[in-house]
Amino acid sequence: MPPIMHLLEPRPYPSRLMRWLSPLIAVIATLVTGSLLFRALGKPPLESFHIFFIQPLTSSYGWSELLIKACPLILIAQGLALGFKARIYNIGAEGQLIVGALAGGGVAIACEGSDSAWILPAMVLAGALGGAFWGAIPALLKTRFNAQETLTTLMLAYIANYLLAYMVNGPWRDPEGMNFPQTIMFSDPALFSPLFEGLRVNTSVFITLFAILAFWAFNARSFLHFQIEVGGYAPAASRYAGFSANRTAWFTLVLSGMVAGIAGVGEIAGPVGQLNLNISPGYGFAAIIVAYLGRLHALGIIAAGFLMALLYLGGEAAQVALQLPAAITGIFQGMLLFFLLGADAFVDNRLRRPLAA
Repeated sequence: MPPIMHLLEPRPYPSRLMRWLSPLIAVIATLVTGSLLFRALGKPPLESFHIFFIQPLTSSYGWSELLIKACPLILIAQGLALGFKARIYNIGAEGQLIVGALAGGGVAIACEGSDSAWILPAMVLAGALGGAFWGAIPALLKTRFNAQETLTTLMLAYIANYLLAYMVNGPWRDPEGMNFPQTIMFSDPALFSPLFEGLRVNTSVFITLFAILAFWAFNARSFLHFQIEVGGYAPAASRYAGFSANRTAWFTLVLSGMVAGIAGVGEIAGPVGQLNLNISPGYGFAAIIVAYLGRLHALGIIAAGFLMALLYLGGEAAQVALQLPAAITGIFQGMLLFFLLGADAFVDNRLRRPLAA
């Protein structure tokens, strides 16, 4: 049997409508496959879907948790989408999130005991610089040594994890924390204020809201965004027009690292309240799916971010109510990405017509 790619040929004019419908097709295919999965596990599909997708949203606490999980996903995906448009594939936003959290957490630890109103803004700034620095490393390696950013960003994510483990097990470990790998709990001046009493959603949502508006305006009005898109869709035309590929690589990698770093501060200064080994459940990797599911569009990413956040919440509910393993969330995320890539493959290609004998 010939390889699958030999059975496909590019469509001369891919359908714009189908490109926007392919995320919906992927979601439907994920739900159908998920129902078969639940049945195979001996769980009633309708009851399982209710627990997975409806039950988390039946209380104000559930909506609060949805916002908490959606905000970092949306924030990171907005930055990643710019690079993806230019075919700059930042796969290591998780590492940039961690380094941003380390930089912001360092400010909080250094300012322990102070009640200055500038601590939290300084943490956000430090997180942005930390994430930008971690994004600048693959940018340098790409533009100076032609290293593939897909590999360098991913490898740097592992280094960031080890750096976090070293800091919370060593210099920054809470001396009264029963030897757990964690820092001290941050004081109130180093935390985002809750928006509603008894709920964890906090003022960091306004950072995400500002980012959504800023990225939308940049995408709609900026000539630099035009250069980024041209560089992605027509590299030869981009070079002919004098657009700098190196500048695009630096801009997209540093910017995506910066917003991932800010997302990291949003976690440690929000629902987590300290540095530990579990500051992120994989937001940096899940945001890649969010960006593509949202069609790399600033507004489409919002809907995709809430859907991915709901998968996190549903996975947690399924663990409790259905006694399913924690891996159920990753399974649904993987199925969603698989079907999205499959749908996109048939948007851009069609089955090759057999040659006449």
